[in-house]
Amino acid sequence: MKTTKPLWRISITTSLAAEDAVMELLGSTFGAAASAYFNLETGVSIVSVYLTGKNELSADRQAAISAGLERMKSFGLDVAPGKIEITKVKREDWAESWKKHFKAMEIGTALLVKPSWIKKKPRKNQAVVILDPGLSFGTGQHATTSFCLSEIVRLGKTGHGKSFLDIGTGSGILAIAAAKLGYQPVEAFDFDPESVRVAKANSAVNGTTKKLKLFQGDVTKLPLRAPEKSDLVCANLISNLLLAERKRIVSRVKRDGALVLAGILAAEFAEVQAGFESLGLKLVADKIEKEWRSGTFEFLQK
Repeated sequence: MKTTKPLWRISITTSLAAEDAVMELLGSTFGAAASAYFNLETGVSIVSVYLTGKNELSADRQAAISAGLERMKSFGLDVAPGKIEITKVKREDWAESWKKHFKAMEIGTALLVKPSWIKKKPRKNQAVVILDPGLSFGTGQHATTSFCLSEIVRLGKTGHGKSFLDIGTGSGILAIAAAKLGYQPVEAFDFDPESVRVAKANSAVNGTTKKLKLFQGDVTKLPLRAPEKSDLVCANLISNLLLAERKRIVSRVKRDGALVLAGILAAEFAEVQAGFESLGLKLVADKIEKEWRSGTFEFLQK
């Protein structure tokens, strides 16, 4: 039965320069996909996430938002005015508003990611991921997610049968794409139970339910030594969490495997790079897009 309960929109009014950074902040704080609208007349951008209940804006999350905005300011990013607003909206209004923000996206000739309402046909032998915008973060449109998808495609070309782990899966897009491209086994987890629920629903739509394992998990509570390791691990998380849990993350990568890190402000990347290289990794590929920088790491001695 389709629910008609209203949603709550949490919005931050900011500058165009800070738009992407604020989108990442809201998305990672709430585990929800963020959208942005730039007003040409006022010169400000309104970045929003949609939640199922007003109680999701807890004191801890409000503190995380404030701390994130202050961190951006410390790196010289103009986030003014930085005003936070909470509004109740009808689900029908929310659902229709999403459609103008999302388009089909191709990752080379190997992968097509598109919402269900777009009729674009795939190329010959091109894997297709159907993903409609939802309350979980990760639709492929953001620079950090698109880098992860590109690396999954690039590294997958060396042969099928590679195992894959997605830490902080959000909508499940990376795990679904990996399964479609022939990675196996594929595992993914997220701290947020709603993200896991949506990821499982997205997996069902894409026919990958039997090809991947999705579960709720907390990266901070993983064993320091992983019982199993993967050929490719993706961790699209905020930089302070990546640094704090780098030993747990690295322990899950095979010696001849690769680790993709994303969700990092360019100004913070050097610190993240140094932290992971201190554990015997080296940066082998990276990309800077706007204020974001993502990178792929491998072990120095395989």
